[in-house]
Amino acid sequence: MKISTSLPYEVLKMAFDSIAGHKFRSALTILGIVVGIVTAVVVASILTGMRQSIVSIVEDFGTNNIYVFHLSMGGGGGNRDERNRKVLTESDVNALFGQTTSVEDIALVNPGIGNWGSAFNDNMTYEGRNYRWANCDGVTPNYDRIANLSIREGRWLTEADNLQRRKVLVIGVDAREALFPDPNDSPIGKVVRMNGDTWEIVGVIEKRKSGFFGENEEDQKVFMPYRTSRKVAPLRDFLLLIAQAKNAQLNDAVDEITSVLRQRREVKFGDPNDFDIKTADAFIAQFDGIIGGVGAAAIAISMLGLLVGGIGVMNIMLVSVTERTKEIGIRKAIGATRAAIVFQFLSEAMALTLFGGVIGVVLSLGISNILMLLIPSMPATVEPWMIITSLTVSVLVGLVFGVLPARKAAKLDPIECLRYE
Repeated sequence: MKISTSLPYEVLKMAFDSIAGHKFRSALTILGIVVGIVTAVVVASILTGMRQSIVSIVEDFGTNNIYVFHLSMGGGGGNRDERNRKVLTESDVNALFGQTTSVEDIALVNPGIGNWGSAFNDNMTYEGRNYRWANCDGVTPNYDRIANLSIREGRWLTEADNLQRRKVLVIGVDAREALFPDPNDSPIGKVVRMNGDTWEIVGVIEKRKSGFFGENEEDQKVFMPYRTSRKVAPLRDFLLLIAQAKNAQLNDAVDEITSVLRQRREVKFGDPNDFDIKTADAFIAQFDGIIGGVGAAAIAISMLGLLVGGIGVMNIMLVSVTERTKEIGIRKAIGATRAAIVFQFLSEAMALTLFGGVIGVVLSLGISNILMLLIPSMPATVEPWMIITSLTVSVLVGLVFGVLPARKAAKLDPIECLRYE
């Protein structure tokens, strides 16, 4: 009959008593575990929050939309081959309308007409106040419907505005706050100066609900009719197409658009597209690739911390085995089995790393809350799966690095242990 010292709860109690008896040493031992867990959880919480923000932004613009541009979107576009690509044209748009069956509508965008060395000056002024961040886009009247825009004040651009090339603007909330800081001072009908000419404000768009760190690029936008943009900036001939696919025909629309444009742009069979075409899922996948690299670096740093912590645990457990040699001999002499000894020291090692994991998770929650308090728009929410994974990994580190000391303790000869001084 085995005595009580080999029962699991007795063994666990002895393990915890050993840890409690060496608090300072135990705290130093688990420091690496704490650092590794904090790094992993905090970075994971930020990256997860950022991804949720990106998904919200993309979905807010429409999950059925297809974006087509002659340069790479969301990165790239800097090499010479891309800069030499032909821009998309209105003839391409007419061909898409005539040769596709799964495309519902297409909005034309002349993006950033004041960018890339354009002679158009998009600095807006009104009664001594300036707005230097007017990222002006020329858009067709159907843009608001395809991009899910909402109007806060006034109206959206009309077909008459576009056909008659009127100098009218619909501004974002940032321009509204900069030029008309008084909420009671309506900008509708007011005339501002831009590019040495006068422009009438006819509308203000609603701030997007979703944003990256609380900001959305569209909040800085200033929209004018598409044909007006081609008139005031004739050298700015870039054309972005936003095609809206019919319900449940997104993939078909992508295939049709790709086929038509490859044929019109004389892309040879087997050659890559000389244009970029993306959907909401593609933008999300592209962002996943970016955060994947950051996440891998964070995992490497956290693994280094866990490795240091694990080595520390193994080292301190080896010291503990030496210090408690006589105790091990006594336990074996009164009936403790090798399995009980192994279980005792493995339990002690896993308890150490579990404590480190718990402390790391608590610190991570605190850091994430502080970040969100200091930067309210910071997406840094700790998800339940992060906590469960962190605690599981912590216990596994103790299990792996506790095996050697536990086996060493179990193999000790009880006679030699009783002689040990």
